[in-house]
Amino acid sequence: MAVSSVGTTTGTSANAASRQTIADNFDTFLTLLTTQLKNQNPLDPLDTNQFTQQLVQFTSVEQQLKTNDFLEAMMLANQNVGSSQAVGYIGKTVTASGAKSELVAGKASWNFAVQEPADISVTVKDASGNVVFTKQGSVGQGESVFNWDGIGDDGKKKPDGSYSITIEGRDEEGKLVDVLTEMTGEVTGVDLTGSEPVLLVGNARVNMSSVLSVRAATADDGA
Repeated sequence: MAVSSVGTTTGTSANAASRQTIADNFDTFLTLLTTQLKNQNPLDPLDTNQFTQQLVQFTSVEQQLKTNDFLEAMMLANQNVGSSQAVGYIGKTVTASGAKSELVAGKASWNFAVQEPADISVTVKDASGNVVFTKQGSVGQGESVFNWDGIGDDGKKKPDGSYSITIEGRDEEGKLVDVLTEMTGEVTGVDLTGSEPVLLVGNARVNMSSVLSVRAATADDGA
């Protein structure tokens, strides 16, 4: 059971550049302060209040550098923990809500099921809750898969990330029918290239945050 390549360093370059800029400012400030102290007029020394203010500024910059390093370490630790947890799901049987999926390279899919043939209305929303795509269609009784190519109603390609789906089903008489979006299956792999780990369950992709339960795979699960 293979695990796809890890890609959890998004934003690292930007953080490093920001930290480098602060560090350069810190070094420059330290040089200026030292030079000022060395070259001050003994008969007219630096004002105590001004010197205190400069020391406070000096300390603030130093604390900001340490804070940035600490926050970056925390982010990396959280990413590693999430990745390790996701990999631990491989070989396990999970039950997950199928309302969320990850759009990766212009591909996203949702599994759902209806107990009888139905006309469905599909609404796809982004992580902020904005409607980006709608579609109507018909499905037969049983399980179905809705595939989306990432193109919104406005004809524009949407960015990779987490999207949610709402499906309304109606029978031939126009009455609402239940649409089940939960799914159960064995995790065979993990995709770590998106904004959060995605579990590969059969042909479906399940966001780790959508998992409702986890149990050891059994022969009955087709393991």
